[in-house]
Amino acid sequence: MDQLVISGGVPLQGKVSISGAKNAALPLLCTTLLTSQVMTFTNVPNLKDVNTLLKLLASMGVVIEQDQKQIQLSSSQSIAPFASYDLVKTMRASVLVLGPLLTRFGEAKVSLPGGCAIGERPVDLHIKGLQAMGAEIEIEQGYIVAHAKKLKGARIFMDTVTVTGTENLMMAAVLAEGTTVLENAAREPEVVDLAQCLINMGAKIKGHGSDVITIEGVTQLGGTAYSIMPDRIETGTFLVAAAATGGDVLLQGTRAHSLDAVLDKLAEANALIDVTEDSIRIRMKGVNHGVSLRTAPYPAFPTDMQAQFMAMNAVAHGTTVVTETIFENRFMHVQELRRLGANIEVEGNSAIIRGVPKLDGATVMATDLRASASLVIAGLIAHGETVIDRIYHLDRGYECIEEKLSNLGANIKRRVTEVH
Repeated sequence: MDQLVISGGVPLQGKVSISGAKNAALPLLCTTLLTSQVMTFTNVPNLKDVNTLLKLLASMGVVIEQDQKQIQLSSSQSIAPFASYDLVKTMRASVLVLGPLLTRFGEAKVSLPGGCAIGERPVDLHIKGLQAMGAEIEIEQGYIVAHAKKLKGARIFMDTVTVTGTENLMMAAVLAEGTTVLENAAREPEVVDLAQCLINMGAKIKGHGSDVITIEGVTQLGGTAYSIMPDRIETGTFLVAAAATGGDVLLQGTRAHSLDAVLDKLAEANALIDVTEDSIRIRMKGVNHGVSLRTAPYPAFPTDMQAQFMAMNAVAHGTTVVTETIFENRFMHVQELRRLGANIEVEGNSAIIRGVPKLDGATVMATDLRASASLVIAGLIAHGETVIDRIYHLDRGYECIEEKLSNLGANIKRRVTEVH
């Protein structure tokens, strides 16, 4: 099992290119199930989760041709509308095949996703939405078994904002008969990216980016070529790493407008930020002031950036409060940050961080994807050597993170350990 070994205390300097967005790539790759024509995607990140989804699509009969950052997919052959537990258990986003399979082929058998370390992510809203569109759905031996001769448009109100739920129902609705209205829909840029790709395929969608999305069903969709949006969470992670180390970094191939809440908080922490259409430069003006924040659905502060800011706050001046409103178990990085010397107390869904003069290196363990990123940032600012175990979480969402950080001057290397 691989480890990351970091010797901290070096301000990050230089340029870094941002990869395609994992959370956009996963639903986008599922759109191939909606058409018999070829789909071509560029700016595809080479990540564990993306490779898992490609394996799942291949197991159904999708023909895949891959060339570095470009992937061509074709589901013109006979598709087996079955997603096995063995593949779905490792990645909850696999449930995104449900809507496309059901709307195009009239049936789907998809394993219920496994447990998630950071809290409950029920698929109830996906199922309720599809039932409202006329699907017959049973849960049998851990599988969602769905049938529908033809899905019909419906008005669907989602009790809570769900990104994958919005995406799944939007993909189901594009080939349904009549008009579907999704209310309390997710507004994330990744949802907008999916909608834009579907429109390029011939779908009729309005309101994406707002909380009411209207989809008028069409009889068939064509193929298209589409470039996946830059990863705003990878962007945010590098921005925080640069700020926390007191560095000066230019991030290329990114979109600042998808990160307004994060950029506002970094400016509040005393960072100087310069933005162009596809780049962001960040440098610290002086003392790290730290920031209090509260997570909420887009366009508010993203839950996926909470852990990284907590690492930066650990050595900030004064006391800050981080409140998590999305996932109930998303403070598992706190005890690991404490091992490095951070002064953090958890009260309910809030963490109170009292800034300390410095962190000291230690061996810590990654518990989920974004917790891993916070430990990398903590290692970059800690004195001495930090060893991060279980970094397979990082490989799910960050492409070549140690190489990118090394290019910015960080003393970081991957160590392969023997499995006994």
